[in-house]
Amino acid sequence: MVVHPKDWSDTDAIEAASQKSDKKDDDEPKAEASMFYAAYFRDGVPTSGRPVTFLFNGGPGSSTVWLHMGAFGPVRVLALDEQHTSAPYNVVNNDQSLLDASDLVFIDAPGTGFSRIAGKDKEKAFYGVDQDIDAFAQFITQFLSKYRRWDSPKYVFGESYGTMRGAGLALALQKRDVDLNGVILLSDILNWDLVPDDPQLNPGIDLSYVVALPTYAATAWYHNRVANRPADLQSFLAQVETFATTDYALALMKGNELSDAERQRIAQQLSAYTGLSVAYLLKTNLRIEYGAFQKELLADQSATTGTLDTRFVGATLDPLSKVATWDPQSSAISAAYVGAYNNYVRDRLHYGDGIEFKSGIDIYGSWDYKHQPPGADKALIALPNVLPDLAVAMKQNPSMKVMVNGGYYDVSTPYFAGKFELRHLPVPPSLSANIEYHYYEAGHMVYAHHPSLIEIHDKVANFIRRTSNSR
Repeated sequence: MVVHPKDWSDTDAIEAASQKSDKKDDDEPKAEASMFYAAYFRDGVPTSGRPVTFLFNGGPGSSTVWLHMGAFGPVRVLALDEQHTSAPYNVVNNDQSLLDASDLVFIDAPGTGFSRIAGKDKEKAFYGVDQDIDAFAQFITQFLSKYRRWDSPKYVFGESYGTMRGAGLALALQKRDVDLNGVILLSDILNWDLVPDDPQLNPGIDLSYVVALPTYAATAWYHNRVANRPADLQSFLAQVETFATTDYALALMKGNELSDAERQRIAQQLSAYTGLSVAYLLKTNLRIEYGAFQKELLADQSATTGTLDTRFVGATLDPLSKVATWDPQSSAISAAYVGAYNNYVRDRLHYGDGIEFKSGIDIYGSWDYKHQPPGADKALIALPNVLPDLAVAMKQNPSMKVMVNGGYYDVSTPYFAGKFELRHLPVPPSLSANIEYHYYEAGHMVYAHHPSLIEIHDKVANFIRRTSNSR
């Protein structure tokens, strides 16, 4: 489907054609994007009233091959857990496909997968927070018209950066007179101030280290680096969450006013929870950047943990680096997902001959992160935060439900960060009750861990049935 830049009108082409112009024929046309999708409808079930779910990964710059081939499509690739998956790749019928509960539409963002952008200022037109949300809103409304699905219960399912897109879409679609029955978030990051980046580059922003601590502790627990390791992960994490939001948060707030004795006490407790040495924690000023944690936890083995899933471990590439320089999980499974999908889409879906499939594109650093939240008269020069969008959407559609999912072993979007940000969603208690939380003993791609795939399928299918009166 073809979509256009934000604020484009479908009369633009008519007006341009009706006006005389001295422009040369080879002048570059206005920007547009073709958005590739794979839609699956369940046979033998009337479409009238049947739920439809729009699914997308994030990045920004990622295609949706991961959710398509690893989670809820009709087939999935068998990738090894905590090991490198080598060819030949095995694709099987997916018993955990969400087709039992909803029709499914997997969408590749502009420029990714088989989607393409063209025209004047094409990157500026589509590669940004608000531009991206608008493109997906256009796509969804076009899809509803093409397939006559306006009366279907509607859901968006976003993973990672796709959660920012999904939360923004809840409001953007309302502006197009489309109400969602539910927003499903996996590994959410709705407020980018919560990313635990380099503390030397962003001093005074301490909350990100507070919300990342439980994930560090879960990782240390998994790799047997916790002192007096308890048997139960959940009770251990409840203890860590309490420490993170009380003693640890207060210590960070004191900054340079923190006494030496208190600094030592906090470092010792951090060491007990994270497996990092007291000396190292004092050197970091008690603030642990996630890439540094990945490299330091198993440094005595010259090993690095995964980013998306810290259960995965690989050899450290540069022992002298400050932070991890690769993600062992991505390297272990990416080729399997992309290789299997390339065969599947060309052989089974009969699409893509002669076209390159782009699993991801390098636009993270050049993405336009400015966002105009509801109530603001212009886009803000700040890290994006779509909590206001979701809050307004919930207030305007109080029957819309939100489902939050996350993995305990994900340091890229820590599970407690997602829980924390939605605790601060500016809605009344009656609407807070519309949000439910589910966490799994897996990483960012919860579905890459087969027991968790079964669990998340059952929970998402149940969520859709409960909120749609689905047929």
